[in-house]
Amino acid sequence: MKSYAKLILMATFAILSLTAFATADTPESHPAYLHALASLRYARAHLEPTVPDSRMEAAQNRAIAEIDAAIGEIKEAAIDDGKPLSDHPPVDPQWGRTDRLRRAIEVLDTARKDINKRESDGFAEGLKRRALHRIDEARNAIRHAIELDRLQ
Repeated sequence: MKSYAKLILMATFAILSLTAFATADTPESHPAYLHALASLRYARAHLEPTVPDSRMEAAQNRAIAEIDAAIGEIKEAAIDDGKPLSDHPPVDPQWGRTDRLRRAIEVLDTARKDINKRESDGFAEGLKRRALHRIDEARNAIRHAIELDRLQ
């Protein structure tokens, strides 16, 4: 009878442990990361080429790749809202390329601010550093694209 009680106690402990582990990194526990995902998708939308230009496309594609990597870093931590890249506010079709690029930097700044919150979880801290690096690289690529656009 004692071994049966021990078995029940161990099973209960295992279930409680798994439940706590499964809910540890729910999206609700990191709302800033969810806001950052939305901002990253929106910034990415501003980088879609409007006028073909191979020099500009290379810089924009590099920025898109960095944004995609930042999104991947967030999703790696199981913080995912399940929304596709196309789920973002509309981009004003009347904006010129430079305006869109500048707006992308503004939105990336918002995502950076959302992600750069104090983190107590070591895994999330690593995620934060990697995502911030990717956002900074995307911003650098966009600045380069703005410079190229200015020189044209």
